[in-house]
Amino acid sequence: MKRLIMLALCLAIAVSGVFARGQDASGGIHIEMVSKGFQHQFWQYVEQGAKKAAAELGVTVNFVGPESETMKDKQDDMFRTALGKKPAAICFAALDAKSQASLVAQATAQGIPVVTFDATVDTNDPVSFVATDSNAAGAVAADKMYEATGGRGGKLAVICHDQTNTTGIDRRDGFVNQFKTKYTNYTIVDIQYGDGDPMKSADICKAVMTANPDLVGYYATNEGSAIGLVTALKEMRQQGRARNVIGIGFDSGKTQMDAVRDGTLYGAVQQNPVKIGYDAVQMAYKAIKGESVPKRVDTGIVWSDTRNVDSAEVKAVIYE
Repeated sequence: MKRLIMLALCLAIAVSGVFARGQDASGGIHIEMVSKGFQHQFWQYVEQGAKKAAAELGVTVNFVGPESETMKDKQDDMFRTALGKKPAAICFAALDAKSQASLVAQATAQGIPVVTFDATVDTNDPVSFVATDSNAAGAVAADKMYEATGGRGGKLAVICHDQTNTTGIDRRDGFVNQFKTKYTNYTIVDIQYGDGDPMKSADICKAVMTANPDLVGYYATNEGSAIGLVTALKEMRQQGRARNVIGIGFDSGKTQMDAVRDGTLYGAVQQNPVKIGYDAVQMAYKAIKGESVPKRVDTGIVWSDTRNVDSAEVKAVIYE
């Protein structure tokens, strides 16, 4: 009897150890993914990419995120919950590059590899960072703004989604620095932050355009910001104002694409959210297997305007 009890205890310990090493109930590899939220369509398509990779690799993925990208405390809790499940790896889109570095460090200390996606943290702990090159994307938006305004110079404004996560910072700086160093006859007169909230962003944009009737261009750094800019431009133009303001957006949801088609936006910088989710899981799997993983995976960008909005290249990254 004692021998049976001892065998049962050993079996329980062995099973516990297997789960602690990141296996699910069926003995397969389990990965936790903590996104910025489900506020925008973008994240639903990131999840699609993650689930596609999971199916191909034969692993399970649990994809979570707060309701809004302003809910950093809730995202912190979600990361801790994910960590408590002792997964084989965690994929993480950080809302705060500085404060959330400690969360990634905790996972690393426990031997759980972390792949950051979309936005990373201010530490070398992540085994890989999978994302659009946001700084380069901001520079492309600046080049297109210069093109659209004919290089004549003037006042520009930026509606940014965040100043604590790396996507907001880099997309802003890529745009601003291009004008500081390359197109110096332009002046950035206003940079504000709408938390990626379309209504808040729209109110900010309308106020800025009202205060600067000679504004020549407005740049929005993510889906929510771009929707807000579209709303503001339409309302202002219905009142006979802001007719000469060139709008440039980001991401490829239906509102942005329709706005490009009807001319409300000059164009938009497109990411590939499905590829971001897919590659994040792929990198996590490689790390779990002990394979070499690149520290940075650039998932690329596509520019769209009326000339190519319905092309195969653009359609491949649209999530309408």
